[in-house]
Amino acid sequence: MKPRHPAPLNALRSFEAAARHLSFNVAARELFVTPAAVSHQVKHLEEYLGLSLFHRSHRSVALTPEGQALASTLGAVFGQIDRALDRAGSHANAELRVTTMESFAAKWLAPRLHRFHLAQPDIRVRIDTGNQHADFVRDGMDVAIRYGPGGYTGVHAELLMKAPAYPVCSPGFQRDSAPSLDCPDDLNRHPLLHDESAVGRPGVPAWADWLEEAGASKVEANRGSMFPSIYLAQEAAIAGHGIALGIDPLVREDLRQGRLVRLFPHVANNAYAFWLVQRDEAGQRPAVKAFCQWLREEAETDSRLDQADVRGAF
Repeated sequence: MKPRHPAPLNALRSFEAAARHLSFNVAARELFVTPAAVSHQVKHLEEYLGLSLFHRSHRSVALTPEGQALASTLGAVFGQIDRALDRAGSHANAELRVTTMESFAAKWLAPRLHRFHLAQPDIRVRIDTGNQHADFVRDGMDVAIRYGPGGYTGVHAELLMKAPAYPVCSPGFQRDSAPSLDCPDDLNRHPLLHDESAVGRPGVPAWADWLEEAGASKVEANRGSMFPSIYLAQEAAIAGHGIALGIDPLVREDLRQGRLVRLFPHVANNAYAFWLVQRDEAGQRPAVKAFCQWLREEAETDSRLDQADVRGAF
């Protein structure tokens, strides 16, 4: 068999970026070159392989089946190379990349992250927010914290915290409410704040679910304002605009700091929970192991404090 010339690495990198974005222009901006240079490199790779990698039209490009297969492999390979370079260049300070939803980062992780830095000062934590599934190789993530039903495939996932729901509002809103909020049916004359992201998720409680379970038959469940996330609904409650259906543990810190108060003892169970997700091999890195263990300890401590707070409130 006649040996091939060395693989054209620049062409492979250009193709991988163009395939990921399905755009030569976006790939060019990412690589700090011109679109013509990306096109030239992709053409060079096609000639090297003797096949077409893209279907080209006047305004767009699409991958051929061969292009799709190559792009998938290259994404994983370049992800591994990038991670290896990050580790090699980190020296004394290990960097740990964590991806989670914005509300969890703001309401649970950020307020206590300083404790991890005190315990592990040589580990630098970088937080990325988003709701999409984490691609640990391509995106270079070490740990993901996800709000979902579980059942994640191809990764190691463990339950971190359950997420029951209950009504919360600001102390001022509770104090000034007329009529007073003494029982669930009293919600009928107060604005309810809704989380649109809960709609269409089987088993994720909305106001109608909580009201039914609490026996509040006089309350119109659809009244009030709709927000695109529980984070914004919770912030509106803190601002005194109404009553949100808070997701525990996202409301715990605001409850402890007095920004929110819990109205009634009844909780609605939630089919979604917070999950700690990682690649099996990534879990062997000392920085990842230390961070995951810290998360478990914080979650356990937080749960104990929450149970004590609830016993004291009702």
